[in-house]
Amino acid sequence: MRRAFSAATIVAALALAVSACGGGEGEGTAAPAQSAAADPSAIAGEITWWDTVRPDSEGPTFQALIKEFEAKYPKIKVKYVNVPSDQAQNQFQTAAQAGTGAPDVIRSEVAWTSQFASLGYLQPLDGTRAIDAASDFLPGPLSSTKYDGKSYAVPQVTDTLALIYNKRLLKEAGHEKAPTTVEELKQAALDVKKKTGANGLSLNVDAYFLLPFMYGEGGDLLDVATKKITVNSPANVKAMASVADLVTSGAAAKPAIQDSYANAMTALKDGKTAMIYNGPWALSEIYQGKEFKDKENLGIAPVPAGSVKAGAPTGGWNLAIYAGSKHLNATYEFVRFMSTAEAQAKVAKEISLLPTRASVYDNPDVQGNKDVAVFKPIMDTATARPWIPEGGQLFQPLLEGYQALVNGSATPQAMLGKVDEQYRGIFKDWS
Repeated sequence: MRRAFSAATIVAALALAVSACGGGEGEGTAAPAQSAAADPSAIAGEITWWDTVRPDSEGPTFQALIKEFEAKYPKIKVKYVNVPSDQAQNQFQTAAQAGTGAPDVIRSEVAWTSQFASLGYLQPLDGTRAIDAASDFLPGPLSSTKYDGKSYAVPQVTDTLALIYNKRLLKEAGHEKAPTTVEELKQAALDVKKKTGANGLSLNVDAYFLLPFMYGEGGDLLDVATKKITVNSPANVKAMASVADLVTSGAAAKPAIQDSYANAMTALKDGKTAMIYNGPWALSEIYQGKEFKDKENLGIAPVPAGSVKAGAPTGGWNLAIYAGSKHLNATYEFVRFMSTAEAQAKVAKEISLLPTRASVYDNPDVQGNKDVAVFKPIMDTATARPWIPEGGQLFQPLLEGYQALVNGSATPQAMLGKVDEQYRGIFKDWS
């Protein structure tokens, strides 16, 4: 998921290497991949972790976990590098292809994992200490770690989207409850604008945030089972028409093409907009806003339904190990530690990111976080995305189409026709 979720294209030929990160030679060189350490605390080495969370609101929690890890494993040093989530995908692929500069461990978005594995950039993890109590992982997040029958990552956090709103503004506009359909969303947003002067809705022009509208009308991007490209469907045309109508009607503020995520977040925090779509990763930042010093003013509800269903997408992040790491045993211990029930409970309690282990939801500290409790049923019914190597390439064409749609340069039909054309360049043998 994203802090703004990556919409970068998969670059066909990458020439530049990313410098000064992990994977170097040195003390603690790992044993073969399938071996487990007899005494894990004796493992030595320095490893680099590329993290993709927001450094100000989420980073401190993960850095605290690193300190706990280093205290438990005093011979392992972790170099923490925060890489923006919209840059990490291409930077990792560039470094891995060049064979230099890749981190030992990367926080990989669920759509990237199978792509990196298919290119040979990730270490297989079956039979290693990196995977602990696999049966405790939720099936959805766990499925995103697989490629060609093997495990190439460990699920770290899962996520989805919800309607996040300012209760005060909706109440002033005459709405005691959150809208449950796109039609109700439009009306509530118009009422907010008319009665309070604030914008009713701010859109994030990013492909991931377009999916609820598609899923809500019964649409999708692909039918993987039949190898069909389905993005240019009547259902999706209807969905895109709904999005365009939100903007042209004034229900949604006309979004900026660039920085729309940051703009929407700022508007919500400052009380200048009543509603946005966003995920659990955004909550720690939202609560820093002046409108939500009183946390009770923040509302979280399922995304409004289209004519078919309320269709939130499935997202999340995995921990994956670079195949060229010189410190594999150290990376196994690190990934194992960061994905324990205890680590996930800390993350859920402090910054409301959703655990990937079923047992963590029974933890009293996690149950006491009402934000996690609200997101859990939304996540349970979220629509799965295709975990295929090409999955990371699907968002850039959709982003470009979304931008053309909201700036008025493309109709819904023309937008989807262009996306369909670009998808056919990716899936050359699909119908």
